[in-house]
Amino acid sequence: MTLYLIRHATAAHGLSGGDFVRSLVPKGIKQAHRVGTFLRESDLIPDLVLTSPVLRAKETAEILAREGCPAPLVESWLSCGMRPEIALQELSAYRELDAVATVGHEPDFSTFVEYLLGATFCTIRVKKASVISLEIDPPRQAGSLNFSIPCKYLPE
Repeated sequence: MTLYLIRHATAAHGLSGGDFVRSLVPKGIKQAHRVGTFLRESDLIPDLVLTSPVLRAKETAEILAREGCPAPLVESWLSCGMRPEIALQELSAYRELDAVATVGHEPDFSTFVEYLLGATFCTIRVKKASVISLEIDPPRQAGSLNFSIPCKYLPE
C-alpha cells in the first residue's frame, strides 16, 4: 500500500483551551489547500484519509477533502503521542487499499518514518504541511520512501 503521511498545517499558538483546540491560521489554511491541490493535480488522491482527532489535523484533513480527497475518518491512534507499532497494526485493517493518507503530528510522523525505514543513525524531521509517500506492507515493519516534499516546494 502507498501511505501518505501529511503533517497538519500551521496552527495558532498559546490559545486558552490547550493544544488540542488550536485551529489553523490563514497561512495553515493556504498550506492545506496547496497539499490538496498537489495530490489532486499529481493524480495521488488516496482511497482513504485518516486523521487525528486534534482540531488542527481535522481541519487540515477537511481542507484536503474540499480539494478532492475522501472525507476524513477520525482515528484516535493518530493523536499526539502515536506509537509506530500501534500505527502499523491499525493500518493493517486497510491493507487491501491502494493508497491511504494519514494526517497527524510531530514528532510522531518522524518517529514512524524512522521506524518503517530502519533509520537508526539519522533523524528525520517532518515540517508542517509536508507530504511523505512510503510503500508499506502492514503489519510488516518495513517500508520504502517514494518522496518527501515540504509544503514550501509544492506549487502555489
